[in-house]
Amino acid sequence: MKYWLMKSEPGTYSIEDLERQGVTPWEGVRNYQARNFMRDDMRVGDLVLFYHSNAKPPGAAGVGRVCREAHPDHFAQDRSSAYYDPKATEENPIWMMVDVEFVERFPSVVALADLKSDAKLEGMMLLKKGVRLSVQPVSREHFDRVCALGRRG
Repeated sequence: MKYWLMKSEPGTYSIEDLERQGVTPWEGVRNYQARNFMRDDMRVGDLVLFYHSNAKPPGAAGVGRVCREAHPDHFAQDRSSAYYDPKATEENPIWMMVDVEFVERFPSVVALADLKSDAKLEGMMLLKKGVRLSVQPVSREHFDRVCALGRRG
């Protein structure tokens, strides 16, 4: 099993939305490295830290689980979608998505400032300067630490 962090702006899609819907396709990833993580490395059962970006405060909001491995992001071929890419075709879809299911919502968001100040999270990709990937790997130790902080409320 692997562990991940996936970012979403809560105004677009929040942990509360995932809790209400149960499952969602993780569409709209338009960074090749993030796409490659989903396409090549994510497997059913992998756990995901659901991270609210561009929020006040930004931070870890809960946990999801990959419930369907990578498949073409059909929004890339939908001209009416904000995620449309004219280069994507059925033969060469370019962009992929996974499906994520709800596991838990933390009592309160673990703010980025708290993550940065926790010595046990040193080296976490999220906290490195210049790393802005919307999908990124997380070590088991960092995943467990963020969950422990989140469950404290």
